[in-house]
Amino acid sequence: MRKIAVIAFVIAVLGLSFAYIIIQQAPELIFGPSPAVIKMKLPEPRQDGEVSIEEALLKRRSIRQYTGEPLTLQEVSQLLWAGQGITDPRGLRTAPSAGALYPLEIYVVVGDVENLAEGVYRYEPVEHELVKILEGDKRTDLATAALGQSSVSDAAIDIVVTAVYERTTVKYGERGIRYVHIEVGHAAQNMCLQATAMDLGIVTVGAFDDQQVKEVLNLPEDEQPLYVIPIGRK
Repeated sequence: MRKIAVIAFVIAVLGLSFAYIIIQQAPELIFGPSPAVIKMKLPEPRQDGEVSIEEALLKRRSIRQYTGEPLTLQEVSQLLWAGQGITDPRGLRTAPSAGALYPLEIYVVVGDVENLAEGVYRYEPVEHELVKILEGDKRTDLATAALGQSSVSDAAIDIVVTAVYERTTVKYGERGIRYVHIEVGHAAQNMCLQATAMDLGIVTVGAFDDQQVKEVLNLPEDEQPLYVIPIGRK
């Protein structure tokens, strides 16, 4: 009996070892092929413009009604750069961040953008590119999560700003939560002023069901939505 038990043990170990090798060398045989990551490099943002910061401050207003005309990829690029773009070789960004820890993530819910398919994209500041997260137009679902606000479903795009609080609280403790909320205000105002300078309509929305927004965007568990920002032509 002891010999049989030893043989069975050896077979089991060899079987596990073989399975491990298969998974390491060819995981698609077990789990199927990995989904392709779709990335899109954004046009380079402009660093000068015809509208002064003073004029943008003067004209900034919350605009909730849009024409339905699409945005251009250049405009989307400029808005995202304004919110979280890299402005320094050290990785510093357009919006100040406590300890340069950058807890914010930016998603774009695309409905009407020239040469960009409908879907949900995550902005990658370092490469200034979009990574596709979900297929399809999610604006109506997002509007439902935002208590039925029509500006969310009518906008050409909705920018959703989320935060990973732990990136900041790991250094600053509970007070880091306050720093994150200050930071999202910086980023949102940057995008508001940029949209105003480009003669686009924009509004910042804080009224929404957090869990529903997370489900619509399929957000990671550690990310919390802080802002929904509809943008369109006025």
